[in-house]
Order: sequence, then C-alpha cells, then structure tokens
Amino acid sequence: MKIKKVTNFLTISLLTAVTVVSLSVMGCKEQVKTDPKNPYGLDIINSLEAYSKTVEADSSNLLVDLEKHIPGVVLDIRYATENNFTGKKIYTAPKAWLRRDAADSLLKIQQILAQEGLGIKVFDAYRPYAGTLYFYEVYGDTTFVAAPWKGSIHNRGGAVDLTLINLATGEELAMPTPFDEFSEKASYHYKELPAEVLANRDKLLKVMTENGFTFYEYEWWHFNIKGRDKYSLMDISFEDLEKL
Repeated sequence: MKIKKVTNFLTISLLTAVTVVSLSVMGCKEQVKTDPKNPYGLDIINSLEAYSKTVEADSSNLLVDLEKHIPGVVLDIRYATENNFTGKKIYTAPKAWLRRDAADSLLKIQQILAQEGLGIKVFDAYRPYAGTLYFYEVYGDTTFVAAPWKGSIHNRGGAVDLTLINLATGEELAMPTPFDEFSEKASYHYKELPAEVLANRDKLLKVMTENGFTFYEYEWWHFNIKGRDKYSLMDISFEDLEKL
C-alpha cells in the first residue's frame, strides 16, 4: 500500500484493500481511510442484529436454509471447497440460503421437476459480500464476476446457481459447460452444442423463468429472483446465520 502526497487533488485507488489518502491544502494534511470490508461505501447489512430488524420489518427478508426447506435438494457448494475458480476455500460451511420468496419458488420448481424424475443441484446461493470482493480480486471480468462497487445479487440472497439432476442416479444432466467455466460456451447465445445439451439447457431455463426467476444471459447456471433489488446487500458469515 502506498501513500501519495498530493497538492490540490486527490488520488484514490479503488482496487486496494485499504486506501489512505493524504490531502495537502495550504500546508495542512488530512488522512481518509476506507473500510477494507466495504471499500466502496455500500449500504451493507453486516450484523445479525441489523439483519433481524429487517426480518421483523418484512418477513420476506428471511434467509431460508435450502436443505431444510426443499426435500431432496442436492447441494454441491463449490466455494466451501477448493474446487472452484479461485482454487481456495471461500465458505466455511457447505450451506445454501435464499430469501423466503426465492426459496419458495425453488421448492415449487423441485416439485415440478420431480414429476419427470428430475431434481435440482445447487452450487451457490447467498454469498457474503466479502466473497464478492475476493472474487473480483482473483478474476476482474465483470461479465462473470460481480462488480464489487455495486455488489452481487448473491449478496442480496436473491440469486442461485444450479443445474438439473436425474433423481434416480443423482447424475447431472449434460449442460454446455461445467459450473463456473467462464467462456462463451456458458452463454445462452452459444448454439453450437449437441441437441441433448440444448434441450437440457432450455428445460432449466423454462422451469426457472416460469416460476419466479430471471436468467443471466452469460451463465446458463445463474438465475435471479424477480424483485431482488428490494433486498439489502449482506456480509454476514455462514456461522452467524446458523446461530439464528
């Protein structure tokens, strides 16, 4: 970290964990420090007390544990392992939470798919804001990684990454790419795929968008609940959520 002395102007680096700015005006110096956990000054819920107050004010703010809410849901929380694009374990537990409306919609989707012998496997859901900061540090392409100066819909508990599985075998249906492969093949615009893969991708898209979610065009696995902007960004750890 470098501290630059400047006259008559500020130099602010938004890409460092902590920014210290020295301002010299008529021989006077003032130092301004940004919060390394919130370097862009976003409005973020970062305590259980603050989160509980939002739930008291509006019960739809509740984050729901998907394992408890959706019978038979399969979790493959990659960020709780080293098997992810960062190569490091980001989460402290293989858990998945969504806001109540999103969780209810996903429960309905699981029930619809079960009639065809299919189910869902969840790779990621609510993500603490700290994860978004780190992801951008590792991979600074906002096509695939959320811009930390805006925050991710995952940070709002309104996004889910998932795929389809065969309930009898537990095997994933063939999709265009593995989860979190950041390539053009992951986009819905990419058509040069086997007919089976296109059909599976379309099936996932159809069941999700017909039941409360919108899709993200560059990642076949990523879906956002409608009305997600009403939810606050959050930076509460999984351990703290499990205390409730």
